[in-house]
Amino acid sequence: MQIATPYLMFLGDVPDALAAKTAYGIKDWRPEWCIGQMRLPGCQADLGIPDLTLPEALAKGCRTLVVGVVNAGGVLPDHWVKEIVAAIEAGFDVASGLHVRLGAVPAIAEAATKRGSKLHDVRHSNETFPTGKGTRRAGRRLLTVGTDCSVGKKYTTLALEKGMRARGLDADFRATGQTGVFISGKGVAIDAVVADFISGAVETISPETAPHHWDLIEGQGSLYHPSFAGVSLGLLHGAQPDAFVVCHEPTRTTMRGVSHPLPTIREVIDLTVQLGRLTNPDIRPVGIAVNTQALAEDEARALLDGLAAEYGLPATDPVRFGVEALVDRIVADFPEA
Repeated sequence: MQIATPYLMFLGDVPDALAAKTAYGIKDWRPEWCIGQMRLPGCQADLGIPDLTLPEALAKGCRTLVVGVVNAGGVLPDHWVKEIVAAIEAGFDVASGLHVRLGAVPAIAEAATKRGSKLHDVRHSNETFPTGKGTRRAGRRLLTVGTDCSVGKKYTTLALEKGMRARGLDADFRATGQTGVFISGKGVAIDAVVADFISGAVETISPETAPHHWDLIEGQGSLYHPSFAGVSLGLLHGAQPDAFVVCHEPTRTTMRGVSHPLPTIREVIDLTVQLGRLTNPDIRPVGIAVNTQALAEDEARALLDGLAAEYGLPATDPVRFGVEALVDRIVADFPEA
């Protein structure tokens, strides 16, 4: 899948920034591709880049309209369809990470056929995957796991790739969600894979490698989230991680989109080890990554210091304070790697 750049980011009228996390992720990690944003009245997300009309975006060289939003069920709201059709008619390709296929919407399919525009459904792969086997394979792997969805697993994994490479380690980000695929140019959206093949898909994108190579596998959902635990478990078994980092957002009391209480970091560590031992008996935690955006700096540092003391693991906000402590722990725990 080759998506033409640069991008015009379409945010629709989403109610908050988390609902546009795909767009934020692309802008944060590929800012040179994100020329402008297109928002509808009532939109509560803002990437901090210019608001552009379709003609303005074309004049600045934008080639693809990216539907940079997420929502429950991955649906395309009816009132967005005319905006996407207008973009196609203006000469844009369109890329989306939603569950619904762009070509399944008659008006969009008709416009794309007439104009000759490309439609990219990043969440959907044309590849077929085997069932997972759970056989130990060479190479090192790290998985990010969470107390909830949307707590920073992708950002932590990408930050670790950058930090580990800076230390001379052989490490590669492995995308398992639509935003990660937009950022890396490859991978598979695991939540769109048929359930029987989730672990096999992860084995496919993180195959046997050189003994000292690290595959850094983007986590999804949470083992405790009633909506997404099935995906998280298949991902854990397929990743066969030697190490994992727990990602957490400290201000939440319930998990996103449901009324269930947020699990503790200890509960996530214990369950991840218990279930992860099925495919890697040596699985271990190597750190805690906390999204402290809602906290003042002194509050954030106090929280991280407390977590580090409580769990005996390095704790950091990868975006705010970096991942040096996490990389130190990985090097210490896996000196041969």
